[in-house]
Amino acid sequence: MRAHRLHVGTFTRSIVLEVARQDGSLAEAGLEVRESSVTSSPAQFASLESREYDLVFTSPDNVLAYRFIADNPLGRHLRVKMLAGLDRGLGLSLWLNPTLESIDQVRGATLGVDVATSGFAFVAYELLARAGIQRDAYETLALGSTPARADALVATTCAATILNAGNELRAQANGCRRVGQVQDIGPYLGTVVAALETEDDHVHDTRSRFIDVMLATSSHIVSGERSALVIAAAKDVLGLDDEQAHAHLECLRDRSCGLTPSGVIDQASLDTLIELRRRYLPVPELETINELLDTVLVAH
Repeated sequence: MRAHRLHVGTFTRSIVLEVARQDGSLAEAGLEVRESSVTSSPAQFASLESREYDLVFTSPDNVLAYRFIADNPLGRHLRVKMLAGLDRGLGLSLWLNPTLESIDQVRGATLGVDVATSGFAFVAYELLARAGIQRDAYETLALGSTPARADALVATTCAATILNAGNELRAQANGCRRVGQVQDIGPYLGTVVAALETEDDHVHDTRSRFIDVMLATSSHIVSGERSALVIAAAKDVLGLDDEQAHAHLECLRDRSCGLTPSGVIDQASLDTLIELRRRYLPVPELETINELLDTVLVAH
């Protein structure tokens, strides 16, 4: 059977994708998948628009922004859809650099973000606000993808940033301190598979097979059936040591912050994202966005 090729853009290398490659699930589904690391969310969606990527693993907030909000970083609407939910944040949390001991020290300092108008940045703003530190009390610095922000935090380029997907474990090992987590805010969906709209049946079929593999692999991981492969992948593709790799496995299996084998994109999590946008970047499009959500979701 001829393999169908897909190019996927991710912020942090995907353990689910690597496990599916290693256990033969992708090959069995007739898929050949290339994964590329993106430098930022605007770069990710520019590459999706240009068809460099067939699919992206991204925050659902990014999909909402590029689909519905005119004042997004690219300055134009993209006909993008969410195909399936992948996880609930994978340890998404707010971290301080190694020189700081208290969240209060972020006042007058710098918060590292992908871009200042993205979903992870809104999580940081909210966690800081809940600690009594309002948006005008610190500066933001665009540092790009999560791995890059983790490196910047360890190097004390910024006072604080949002990390997840194993990057927080690397930061912790280098003396960084966690001071808040996304579960403190409410229901949250961290990553979805997204793609441009298409009417091509062949493309639909290839995407569907890919989603089936991702969700089945997630189910195997959550049930404990792929633990050895997860540990090996966490060491190989994320550069974690043995203790960190085991911690990342537990995060993946945690239903509150880990993988979502159902693929469901739930309304409560979308409501959290939309409310954060209303709070920190209110625009008129948000007033009617709930009426349009069906146009951006693919039933799976």
